[in-house]
Amino acid sequence: MLVLLSPGQGSQTPGLLTPWLDFPGARAAVERWSEQVGLDLVALGTTAGADEIRDTAVAQPLLTVAALLAADALLDGAVPDAVCGHSVGELPALAVAGVLTADEAVSLAVLRGRAMADAAAVHPTGLVAVLGGDTAQVLALAAELGLELATVNVAGQVVLGGHTAALEELAAAPPERSRVRPLDVAGAFHTAAMLPARDRLDRAVQALTPGRPLCPVVANADGAVVTDGREALTRLVAQLTGPVRFDSCLATLSAMGTHAAVELAPGGTLTALAKRALPGAQLAALTTPADLELGRSLLPAGLRESPEVRFRVVPSPGTGVIDLTRLVGDRVEQGERLGLVAGRSGSEEVLAPLAGTVSEWVVSHGDPVRVGQPLAVLA
Repeated sequence: MLVLLSPGQGSQTPGLLTPWLDFPGARAAVERWSEQVGLDLVALGTTAGADEIRDTAVAQPLLTVAALLAADALLDGAVPDAVCGHSVGELPALAVAGVLTADEAVSLAVLRGRAMADAAAVHPTGLVAVLGGDTAQVLALAAELGLELATVNVAGQVVLGGHTAALEELAAAPPERSRVRPLDVAGAFHTAAMLPARDRLDRAVQALTPGRPLCPVVANADGAVVTDGREALTRLVAQLTGPVRFDSCLATLSAMGTHAAVELAPGGTLTALAKRALPGAQLAALTTPADLELGRSLLPAGLRESPEVRFRVVPSPGTGVIDLTRLVGDRVEQGERLGLVAGRSGSEEVLAPLAGTVSEWVVSHGDPVRVGQPLAVLA
C-alpha cells in the first residue's frame, strides 16, 4: 500500500515553488490562484525571504500550493492508496483524495492561515516542544499550568501550547529528565486559542459540497480512517483546536500495511518520522523535481496505469467489540456484512465498501476497536 504524506507549517523554505513552476500548466495555475486569493503566490514562493514566508497567513497557502504541484507531477491524475496530511497538510491531502478541488484547498489555506494569525494576535500565546521525561508527568504539569497538548509526532516528544507566561514557567522548571524547547510560531496552534479561527473556517467549509473520497484519509486527530467527505471536512475544522496526533496516524498506516510512502513538497519532515514508525517501508521525500524519479518508482503498477483506485481498507463504523462474520479468503460483494461492532448504544454493521476478497483482518474476534480504526483489507 502506498500512502501520500503532506507536510505542515514549519517545513517551508525560501524559493520552495521555484523548481515546480516549470511543469506544464504549473505557473498558470499558481497565477490563477494568486488572483483568486489576492496573494502573489508566485513571488512569495520564488523570491520572498524566510521572514516573509514564516507568516502564518503566507506559509499555509504556499505549503498547500507546493504540495498540489508536487502531487500533480508525481501522480499525473492517479490516486494513491491513502493520504495523510499534517495540520495544514490535510488540505492538499484532501484535494488529492477528491474531497476538495485544488481551488477550494488553496482558498481554504488562505482563509485558515489568516484566521489563525488573527486568533494568535488576540493574546500572547505560543508552543513549546517537551523532549523526554515521563509523558504522564509532563501532561499533568501542563494541566496545572493551564497548557494544552497541541501535537504528538512521535513517542517521547509532545508539543504544548498556551499563554506565554505559563510556557515560560514550564521552561524555567521543566519536568524531570526533560528538555523544553520554544518553537518559532505565532501562537498556540491546535489549542483553544484558535477558537475564533475555527468558527471562521467552519462557516467556509459549511458552504462547500465535499466529494466522496477516492481513497481513505487518515485523520490527524486520532489516526482514524475516514471514507466520508463531510466527515473529513468536519474533522478539518475541529483540528484547529485539537491536537495533531501524527503518532496515531503512523500507527494506523503501519496497521494498514503501508509498504511505501511519498512525502509531497517540501518533503523531509514527515519522512524522518515515518522511518521510525514504518520500519521496512520504502520512503521518498519530494524536495525538488529531481526526487520524482524515486517517488514514481514506489508507485504500484496499478496506480501508474489507471487513476481509478477503490477502497481497500475497511474502517470501524463505531467503538466497541468486534465480532467477525467473514473469514480471510472469503469473497464479498459491495455492502455485504463483514462483522459487527457491539458498543454501548447497540451494534453497528461493518460493511464492505467494494466487492473483493478479505485478504487480511488486522484485528481479532473480540478485540476492542474504536471508530475509524482499520479492521480489514479487501483485495
